[in-house]
Amino acid sequence: MIPTKLYEQIIFETIRKGATVVSEDVKKAFENSIELETSPVSKVGLEMTFKSMQLSAVKDNPACPDTGWPIFYFKVGNECQLEGGFMELEEASRRAVIKATEKGYLRSTMKNPLTGHDPGNNVGINIPNFTYKFVPGGDIEITYVAKGGGSECFGGTRYRMIAFADGVAGIKKFVLDSYIDATRAGAICPPSILGVGIGGTANIAANLAKEASCLRVIGSRHSDPMVAEIEENLYGAINHLGIGTMGFGGDVSVLAVNIEYAYTHIAGIAVAVSCNCMVARRASTRILSNGTVVSMQSPDWFEGR
Repeated sequence: MIPTKLYEQIIFETIRKGATVVSEDVKKAFENSIELETSPVSKVGLEMTFKSMQLSAVKDNPACPDTGWPIFYFKVGNECQLEGGFMELEEASRRAVIKATEKGYLRSTMKNPLTGHDPGNNVGINIPNFTYKFVPGGDIEITYVAKGGGSECFGGTRYRMIAFADGVAGIKKFVLDSYIDATRAGAICPPSILGVGIGGTANIAANLAKEASCLRVIGSRHSDPMVAEIEENLYGAINHLGIGTMGFGGDVSVLAVNIEYAYTHIAGIAVAVSCNCMVARRASTRILSNGTVVSMQSPDWFEGR
């Protein structure tokens, strides 16, 4: 039995780490991008952002002034035993979000969408948000994601239904058009991490796109060779657009293009895009069934796909 006190503390620490410490794959992507970038303005932008990221870890400060939506992904073993069960897991997560807000790791940004009421602690209806995946075993993996307001609100999330007759070409065109529109004047802080969800219903495609942008490791490729080829083609095409850092022009316009898909109805193909901030704030921790805590370098949400 994993005690409430333990997993609540681990959830808080995972939030803190996700807010202040940038993952190793993101650091490597920045180092590669700085080396590749030939535009002086965009290179300086990447260098300064990278320096700021490093300082945030040293000073234990948020990596971005926008601390985003608090989103949790729980990968739970079928035999996992949690004190208080899953309802208490969610209550513990809310308490951890409140604590993180009080301590300054999260800004108070979550408001009632109709009245504008701000509870001041980032907790409200359906926020924080929880997604579960059940796997064999008795462990639980906790992943915290801060989904930024810029990448989500200013055109970074879009959806369209594509006709089967338009096929892969139609999917690619929608993705390219969406990214171009979303990055105008640096609206979503490019170079972003672009997630694409293909198939299923509108909400399935949107959820897959968000998971692809927030949980896939930069540099990874889908296990399906056809999907991996589309990822590579879109990655090359977007970087040839010359958008650059914050839209100032340059060689690096996107850090990664990650695609996830679901089977779909013969009536059409739902396609959604979801951009994630270049700093890609996320952190993952595994609690073993015996209470041992394992800090993870990155989520393994797609392991065993």
